[in-house]
Amino acid sequence: MMTPVSERERWLALGFALLALLLAYGLLVHPWWTVPMRETDARIAQLQERDQRLRAQLAQAPYVRQRLEQARRELATRPGFLPEPTVELATAGLVQRLETVVAQASPGHRSCAISNRSPMPEAGREAFARVTVQVRLRCGTPEMAAVLHSLEGGSPRLFVENLNVLAQRFFFPGGAAEAGGSDAGLDVSFDLVGYLRPATGGGTVSPLPVGPAPMPVPVMTEGGPGAP
Repeated sequence: MMTPVSERERWLALGFALLALLLAYGLLVHPWWTVPMRETDARIAQLQERDQRLRAQLAQAPYVRQRLEQARRELATRPGFLPEPTVELATAGLVQRLETVVAQASPGHRSCAISNRSPMPEAGREAFARVTVQVRLRCGTPEMAAVLHSLEGGSPRLFVENLNVLAQRFFFPGGAAEAGGSDAGLDVSFDLVGYLRPATGGGTVSPLPVGPAPMPVPVMTEGGPGAP
């Protein structure tokens, strides 16, 4: 004869069954099924978001291509880089540009003349091929201002660096200013710098580096600072 099962024993058996199910889920189902499925869902959501971003970027490709062509056309109409393909040709072009500007500022070299112009090799490697010519001029003040303005304000884009100015009490023979005159001569030396156009190979064109902001140049006489 079977012993009747009490209500309390039924609840205990039910509790043990639930506990066994929870243990089985925690040990077998959750780590081997639930966690991998959640990771897969998160990965799918991440890939879908990435796909949406890529599609949005690809949709902007025609607009980007149009702006790139526009930038290239504007760069062609306003060249900033030196037109020559090599450093040697660019150096010769810089010297020719300097001679033209000086001749325009002082026809016949009556009040402005080039004392020295020599190429300076660049040490190290830079993002842009740099062409430098060391220049020394003996000019009157108005002519010197006109030369510097023409060099830095013209096209292609040139930069004047390491500018040194020495005021002379006597100007060179044949100049517009005489000894003791109101306009003494200037002995000026500087580096005239230009940059070659980079070989883009059909890619984007990098902007021309911006030169340093102009700084006040101390004018010194032969007797030193403060000399009469």
